[in-house]
Amino acid sequence: MAKRSGVFTRRMKGKLFIAFVIVLCFFGIVMVRLTFINFKDGAKYEKQVLSQQNYTTITLPYARGEIEDRNGTPLATSVKVYNLIIEPKNILAADTQRNKSLSKNQEKDIYQKTTVQSLVQFFDVTESELHKLIEENPNSYYQKVLKRLEYSEVKKFQDYLEKELKITNSKGKEETIKYGDRIKGVYFEEEYRRSYPNNELASNIIGFSNSGNVGSWGLEQQYNSTLNGINGREYGYINDNTQLERTTQPAQNGNNLITTIDVNVQRIAEKHIQKFMKKVGASKGVNVLVMDPNNGEVLAMATDSTYDLNNPREDSVLEKRYSKSEIQNMNEEEKLNAFNQVWRNESISKIFEPGSTFKPFTIAAGLEEHTLTGEETYYCKGYLQKESWPNMIKCHSYYQGGLGLITLSEALQHSCNVALMEINDANGKEIFTQYEKFFGFGKKTGIDLPGEENGLLIGADNMGSVDLATNSFGQNINVTMIQLASAFASLINGGHYYQPHLVKQIVDEDGSIVKNVDKVLVKDTVSKKTSEWLKDTLYQTVEKGTGKEAKIDGYTIGGKTGTAEKQPRSANTYVISFISFVPVEKPEVLIYVTIDEPNLVPQDQTGYAVRLSHDIMKELVTYMNIPKTKTVKETSKTKK
Repeated sequence: MAKRSGVFTRRMKGKLFIAFVIVLCFFGIVMVRLTFINFKDGAKYEKQVLSQQNYTTITLPYARGEIEDRNGTPLATSVKVYNLIIEPKNILAADTQRNKSLSKNQEKDIYQKTTVQSLVQFFDVTESELHKLIEENPNSYYQKVLKRLEYSEVKKFQDYLEKELKITNSKGKEETIKYGDRIKGVYFEEEYRRSYPNNELASNIIGFSNSGNVGSWGLEQQYNSTLNGINGREYGYINDNTQLERTTQPAQNGNNLITTIDVNVQRIAEKHIQKFMKKVGASKGVNVLVMDPNNGEVLAMATDSTYDLNNPREDSVLEKRYSKSEIQNMNEEEKLNAFNQVWRNESISKIFEPGSTFKPFTIAAGLEEHTLTGEETYYCKGYLQKESWPNMIKCHSYYQGGLGLITLSEALQHSCNVALMEINDANGKEIFTQYEKFFGFGKKTGIDLPGEENGLLIGADNMGSVDLATNSFGQNINVTMIQLASAFASLINGGHYYQPHLVKQIVDEDGSIVKNVDKVLVKDTVSKKTSEWLKDTLYQTVEKGTGKEAKIDGYTIGGKTGTAEKQPRSANTYVISFISFVPVEKPEVLIYVTIDEPNLVPQDQTGYAVRLSHDIMKELVTYMNIPKTKTVKETSKTKK
């Protein structure tokens, strides 16, 4: 059977024609409907489309948490500032729309001209700069013109926008508008600037914040995540009535730090340091640490090398430690290293040989291990000779022929090296090195600050007889101020070693407590009996020993001087120091002063450290309302 060829029949053609007509009618209906919609609601949908182009999400910055002293005085705050933003596309679009309906005699591009002129009038920017910014970025909705404007600057401009202006409209009639009606595409973006209201005060404790809310040094770095918050967002959209609406996810501000620092104690310490630097000076600096010995709270950490926290990178910051010519000759890396030396907190990061302030620990080890009873006597001839060392190991009394026969208490009062060497011979290197570590030397205290150093000790395996001898009076070991002060506090508070700290409470922006930082008892170091013996002997050290100049009428003060010869010994350079506390019966405040290479000849004159401590203590006992001690009053009357 023959196969039929494929042809369209008349019936098939008819069906195809009908389908074509139906599709054509459908498209016709769609076109008519679109024309109707465009005529009736075109503006509405155009606004929705444009809104999607013109509006994006806006970041709402958080405020970094504040840092306050123990009494609520601000140390670091976040101040709201404003960035001037223009929207070139919206400015140009407003003029394009207006220009369409203008007559030949009417001025064109009025919005761009008025906007630019107004900004020039109120802000430090030129017309040419603004016109160039608009013309080179015609499709941009975000161009940052100025950064970090103060509210007072922004307020003047905003008030200007609300002023009334009389104009003649396109119909030739006079009408009243606001100046702001002719200014398009301008808004102010909010952000926060870190501010330090006390400038240099406590700079080495607080540290500073860089752009992007990144803390550098001090509490700003240590508690960076606590101080930082979470940015918010603002979203814009068009509602059913073609009105632009915004929904906001508010920013979550950072938490605030309530510190243990007392700005008045800090200010007193810094004031007396500056007086000392002007009168005497020290080439390697002066540092003062003030603590509450009963809980590890740091009341002040003061230094001669302060800097303005609001301008931490100015060359003037370096001038306290370097000459102008030295600064000019520094390359970028050298300058950064120099800044870091100034920014660091030397109370926790500078290691040094403590000298005789270490002697109470050697004696404490002997009393605890019963190699000492407290009733020993020693004969000091001014030096001691060790078989393994060709040179004499001298006492400060060497040139006076020694101290002669002295008791254990007098050995500490008059800072006798000979007696301390004999005490450590009795202790032995195992006991001595065990107690060094037990008192926290050779490792970080864990204070809540960055940059803490470990210090340096000689282990028992490497310790010879000369090391054992010199270590007994604080030579050939290295400590930090915070290590020695924290350990010393345990000697005078009954034997309790508390972890030193600078933050006592974390609160949110509403003042609700997020965390209380209570005192942390790390260990008990000595017995109450040993503590009482040491307190009494340190009191006698001030009354009739090396710390006499620390006396304050009406108060019982205990303390210990320190003179450490630095390496190399041939240079005859020294760190002189004094650690003291008041009142002896129940200590309330501890002060540790170190002076590194004082401008003195010779440098080993500890009286200067004692007098600096005395001047600070004299103000503190009044400020802190520490009552006078009855025992001292009676003693004074007896003398009279």
